[in-house]
Amino acid sequence: MAVALLRLRPRPKFVIALFACVLILLLSTAFYASDTESLVAEWTLKNPSSIHLDTEATPRPEGTCSPDEYAQGQWVQSSYKTRPGPLSKPISSDGQVEVLDNTTATPEKMSAKEDLLRYARMNACASGDNFWWQFAAVKEEQWDRFPRVFDWEWVPGGRCTQESGLREWVAEEVVRELVEGGGWLLIGGQVLFLSLRITLTRLDSVTGNHFFSLSCLLYPHVVINKATSNARDRPQDLYLNPSSPLVGNLRLPDGFNMTTTPLVSFRRVDLLWSVEDLALMHTELHPEFYIANTTFELFGKEPVWSSSPDVYFDAFLGSLPTANYKAMIVSTAGHWTTNLFAGYHRAQGSDKSTLPVDSAPESLDIDAVSDELEPMLGYDGLLVFFEEVMARWALAIQDRLKTSLESTSTPQQQVLVRAYLPGHDACHNERDPWVEIKAERSFSYNWGEIPKYNEIWETLLSQQSTSYPNIHYLGIDRPGRLRPDGHVATDCLHIMTGPGVLEGWSHYIWHYITKEVLQ
Repeated sequence: MAVALLRLRPRPKFVIALFACVLILLLSTAFYASDTESLVAEWTLKNPSSIHLDTEATPRPEGTCSPDEYAQGQWVQSSYKTRPGPLSKPISSDGQVEVLDNTTATPEKMSAKEDLLRYARMNACASGDNFWWQFAAVKEEQWDRFPRVFDWEWVPGGRCTQESGLREWVAEEVVRELVEGGGWLLIGGQVLFLSLRITLTRLDSVTGNHFFSLSCLLYPHVVINKATSNARDRPQDLYLNPSSPLVGNLRLPDGFNMTTTPLVSFRRVDLLWSVEDLALMHTELHPEFYIANTTFELFGKEPVWSSSPDVYFDAFLGSLPTANYKAMIVSTAGHWTTNLFAGYHRAQGSDKSTLPVDSAPESLDIDAVSDELEPMLGYDGLLVFFEEVMARWALAIQDRLKTSLESTSTPQQQVLVRAYLPGHDACHNERDPWVEIKAERSFSYNWGEIPKYNEIWETLLSQQSTSYPNIHYLGIDRPGRLRPDGHVATDCLHIMTGPGVLEGWSHYIWHYITKEVLQ
């Protein structure tokens, strides 16, 4: 075409006109460039499935519903009868979705466990793990809280309520994005719970509660792997159901296998480090403990299941057909107690150790130890150690993510740290959500310290975010802290499926991954 143009001999007026047109076109392109980029960004936010990412990182778009904004909302009473699904907004009686009869004059009374699925607006769940325990149905004396516990909707704050804010939950869209964009790896600890009246096939965790709830939200489009053992740390995975009506409309990535590529996985990791890792780091960071007592032991006899980051991060960074993860969701602190870390246990009212100073082991350099040889015990000391090892964890994980990005053409994977949730003492006396978090006089276990653990994460990942661009803190614990009525029947830490706390986590995490962290 260029050669043909050179052979033409246009008249001067034509040349001038052509030049003027080109000049106007260039000026118009420059003038509207920013507006065009804005329109493209807006379109991609509304149509994340249409985005095909290249190997170059693109700027993160302005957020539309931050974790803080999501958390600064309220529980609003909204009958379960007016919702077509567990996360659906209420609809009017003339809506297209059938609304259950809401004219009953007398309060509804639960008569069978199966009623809970109707209250929760769930059809079934892929996981059968302690099924009725997850729905808090194992104690009939507590059935008076149903269905009221399901009659609440979390309404977030800030920009989340705007049209361009929090994405509307659509299970089919979630499944499609888990398949085409990458799945989730849930990493969390198990809190041991024993009951004289209830025998559980496997003691559960809050992260395990979350995994179970997801299996209900995504049903019938997912199936769970068949258990090969009853071990407390056995892997759990959700796979695409070959019978799902979505299968024919999905773009399966090259190498994706419906029987070996998980969409969501749960791995038990109580402490994020192995006990050996932590013992070694403690010797290095706090030699004063070992100088004060040459037989010092960091851990007591309480059982713990944990592993080094390399173990579960290797799984996270794995490739098809056995792995295709987009995000790793981490939650920890439940096991960071002075019972597990028995070396930090102290007599009530004592801030520091009263152990005698023995001769130091040869492996320790006394000159490198501060003049203050008395180790700080209790949670004051344990929180210091937690902060130190989590900073090391964040650096190690970010380094792995950076190395992974440099060696692959796939989109950058992300790590999300979800704020840990403390329990509510005397929770089974509660029948409604709170409007504000109440200050309690005393706490069981380490529940009173949980906000301090969360604050450490928030400070680390917010104030130093340039050091950890792919690790994000989600401070979305407030909705759960306002639901003392939403616990399982056997304890006041674990959360039941259905009332919206666990389901809200899934909703916001999906929104955050697909809308707040676009690349």
